[in-house]
Amino acid sequence: MRIFTVDSFTDQPFKGNPAAVCLLDSGRSDEWMQALASEMRHSETAFVLGQGDGRPLSLRWFTPTVEVALCGHATLAAAHVLYSTGAASGPLEFSTRSGILTTKLLDHGRISMDFPAYMPTEISTPDGLVEALGVPVVWVGTGPFDILAVVESEQVVRSLAPDIDALATLNARAVCVTARATDASGGVDYVSRFFAPAAGVPEDPVTGSAHCMLGPYWSGKIGEKSLVGAQLSQRGGIVHTTLRDDDHLELSGSAITIWSGALDIP
Repeated sequence: MRIFTVDSFTDQPFKGNPAAVCLLDSGRSDEWMQALASEMRHSETAFVLGQGDGRPLSLRWFTPTVEVALCGHATLAAAHVLYSTGAASGPLEFSTRSGILTTKLLDHGRISMDFPAYMPTEISTPDGLVEALGVPVVWVGTGPFDILAVVESEQVVRSLAPDIDALATLNARAVCVTARATDASGGVDYVSRFFAPAAGVPEDPVTGSAHCMLGPYWSGKIGEKSLVGAQLSQRGGIVHTTLRDDDHLELSGSAITIWSGALDIP
């Protein structure tokens, strides 16, 4: 079976968010896929299975410890592998735990993905959130998976040094911290960081699924449907979002293959 490591939401090697992509030759057990994801140790490993008969490809995502219901950067990585190896050329449909996800290769080399849009719902600040982040928050919301914490400035997002163990005790997959970009003229509209210790990922480098909340939230605040978000992890990455309607969001970004090989296990 072919296996790849792809850096997503970047056009530079060793930036963005690395994901493993395994092109399955047949169905494998959940335990087998989880074991391989643990071996790869990326924030997500994507498993693609399909017959090339026009039906949607099966796509599943595993962190080193759990399966997740939605992952943007590993979807981008999977589509990039299929396009770059010549296995696909037109729009792709993936059957996932979050429904059918569609991707297409754009003229400028980025890959677009049709994802669900999640406008976060305002909630009371959860007990322990401010203490775990170590900074004040100005607004807190939640989507189907994560807590969204808005802070007062880009500099606050950049300098965050949260208590990762404390964040893991909150009742959510992850905590996404965001603010309006300081210099909108630089082409970036908002910034974020994403902490998911409860899913085995202390800080995710670039998180496509988080932008399913970030895009709608900041489109509502800024008044523009198309925005550019920068995730300010150590590796960093750029995610383009376009709000299509209340339920659909287009995410797009670049990707680059770092290595490819074959699994030698039976």
